[in-house]
This record gives sequence, structure tokens and C-alpha cells, in this order.
Amino acid sequence: MIIVDKELEKRQAAGNPIRVAMSGAGYMARGVATAIIQGIPGMRLVGVANRTLSAAQQLYQEAGAEPPVVATSLGEVEAAVAQGHYVVTEDAHLLCKAAGIEAIIEVTGEIEFGAQVVLKAFESGKHVILMNAELDATLGPILKVYADRHGVVFTNTDGDEPGVAMNLYRFVKSIGYHPVAAGNIKGFIDPYRTPDTQREFAARNSQKPKMITSFADGTKLSMEATILANATGFGVGKRGMNGPRCADVREVLKYLPEDQMLNRGIVDYALGAEPGTGAFVVGYNAEPVRQQYMRYFKMGDGPFYLFYTPYHLPHLQLPLTVARAVLFRDPTVTPAGKPMCDVITIAKRDLSPGETLDGIGGFTCFGTIENADVSRATGLLPMGLSEGCRLIRAVRRDQAILYSDVELPYGRVCDALRAAQESHFPVGTALEVVTTLRSS
Repeated sequence: MIIVDKELEKRQAAGNPIRVAMSGAGYMARGVATAIIQGIPGMRLVGVANRTLSAAQQLYQEAGAEPPVVATSLGEVEAAVAQGHYVVTEDAHLLCKAAGIEAIIEVTGEIEFGAQVVLKAFESGKHVILMNAELDATLGPILKVYADRHGVVFTNTDGDEPGVAMNLYRFVKSIGYHPVAAGNIKGFIDPYRTPDTQREFAARNSQKPKMITSFADGTKLSMEATILANATGFGVGKRGMNGPRCADVREVLKYLPEDQMLNRGIVDYALGAEPGTGAFVVGYNAEPVRQQYMRYFKMGDGPFYLFYTPYHLPHLQLPLTVARAVLFRDPTVTPAGKPMCDVITIAKRDLSPGETLDGIGGFTCFGTIENADVSRATGLLPMGLSEGCRLIRAVRRDQAILYSDVELPYGRVCDALRAAQESHFPVGTALEVVTTLRSS
């Protein structure tokens, strides 16, 4: 931030703000739009795409901006941007292709549609900032490969827990400590929650019941942890993570297994811990002089030390990710290589042949995190691909659903990308997989 704010001020003074566009106009998109339009010098949200144009128009109105131009062609989008007008369109691909736009924020939460937008942005040489954990956890590693081929940045965002944790991770490394664990603070999990149980809470908070359900049933937590695992190279100590219940996040050091942290590094979470939100990183250093100083500064006896940020503000912090990508080509959090973890599909209730899975935040299934080699070796269905899959055999409650249990919908881009991901990152040797299975 210390560097980013000064560079944004330079862009503002030069009359050359970063021009960014957004795909999606839902709850979080509205917060991002207001943050950029009202509070970020040197950056301009030039366009928004949404299937319902009125929502995109309302987004600008709520932020106090001038009414946007409605565009239906590439020429109309480019003319509006060149003339300094805001623009809205039903077609996100127009924003991806338009000259004068440097980056695309993908904030729909949709996997199939989001993947198409991201690929089109890459083809047009635009950086991509995801506020779409569902897409990143499912297809992030292969999308990073494609981003590299096109010479653009692909990143998840500051302010969401993976970004908060990754900033801490980089800080901990920079001061000479070895990061061995990282994760979220989670207040509540009940894997059997459904849109019906969450409907009232969602209405009170102007959100969709399925989205709120994905928070309550642990699916979103698993996706955020998977994004962090893929960025750090960490795994999970066991399916679903350890998730110790703590009164305070600082207590997590008592419960995370030291052998798991030292042997491979793990993503995890603290359940019910104060301050109730944010992210943490555990750093390791057993050097005696360093331990002496850490005791003096009230960080504990070591050699494991907890660093945490007690808040996350994605709608306010996402613009910093845009700036980092455009100005410095510095991704906040992006896959480091092969998939380390995966979010697998678990039945919420007994399911019968012929039923269709309703995906993330639905009535039929929830997602939980597993080591990627285990998921691949046992043919587990990724939660991000579950929606629309038709069961061809019965699956009992709490049972993991396999690829062989379902028929995939025909012709989806996300399935082709997943196949490309598995081809690009082959599963480990038989010995590696067996070792991983035993350790899980």
C-alpha cells in the first residue's frame, strides 16, 4: 500500500487513471464500485457488464456517478470509454475485448460463465482480478498457466481471506521466519444448512440464499483454503482440515499438529475464535537470539509464532489488487504451480439415481477440502463442477461423490478446462499417491 498509493496518485496527476471494468453487479460488486468511484484516485471503473442492465445502472447510481451509457457493440463500448463516459452492457466479452481497458474484475461467483470471461480477457491481453473463489479453487492452476502464456496477471484479491493470509505469508517470509501454516478464522459451520435455513438471514443482508448457504455449510471456507494452498504449496493435515475450536485465534498454536506444519505446511482454520474474522499465518524460527527478542515483544516462547490480521474488507481492498497487477505485475494471491488441494463434493442427504446436483450452496451437497493427489487418485468429483450433474447411482449422506457416480452436463467449458488442468499437472507417482493417502 505504501508504494501503491503513491503510484496511483501519479496516474491521477497525469490524467491517466487505471481503467478497469467489472463482470457482475451483485452485492460485492456494488461495494467494489462505490470504493473505486468514491475513494480511489488514479483508478476509474469505466464499465460494468451484467445480464440485468438495471442492476449495473443502479451500481453507478448508488456510487454517485453520472448515468452510464448503454452499449450493445464493441464500437459503442470503446467510444464511451474514449469519451470518458461510464458504460454498461449485457455482454461481458465486449469489455474484455475493448481497447482502453487494462484489467477485468470477475465478481459473478459463477464458474462456467466466469471461466469464459477470464479466457476472453486473457485473449485480449487484460489482467484478471478474481472475486470468484469458486472459479479459482476449481480451475485456478490451469487459468494461471493460460495467463502466463498471454503475459498477463491472474490473481485473487486483497481483502478476501486468501489475499489477507498471502500478504501475511509474504511478510513473515520477509522478516526471516518460515511460514508453516495459514488460514481463516471461522465463526460457524453446519454442513447440512440449506437455502431454506439461510433464507431469512440472506434477506436481512441483501444476499442470495445459496451464497449464504455456501458460507454456513463450509464450502466457501474450503474454497478459500484451497486458493491459499495452491498459492503457498501447503496441503491439509486431513480431509476438511483440523479446525480447532478456540476462544482466541492465538490459541491455534496449541492445537495445530507440529509434525504437519513442519513436514509439509498446512492450511487450516480456527473455529469460533476472537476476533471473529481475518486470517493468520504461523511462522517458525528456532534461532535462540530471535526467540529472545520475540519473547520481549510478547510474541511468545516460540519456535512457532502466530501472525494475524483481525479484519478482511474485500470490497475496499480489491482496488489495491487491481493497482498491484497493472502497475507492478504483482499478483496478490495466485497458484504457484500444480494444484495442492481440491474441494470435493459430499452428499448433504441420501441421494437417489436420477437426481440432479444443485451445486454450491444448494440442498444436495456441500464441499470440503482434500489434498489434490488424493482427490485425483480416487476420482472425486470437484464441488465446482457438481452443479447440473445427474446421479447414476445412489449416494448416502456424508459420502464423497465420485466422477463415476454422475453424468456431467454436455459441452461445458469448465469441464474442458478441468481436463486440461489434469493433463498439464499429472498426478504423482504411485508411491507419492499412496504416501499422501496414508498421511490423510
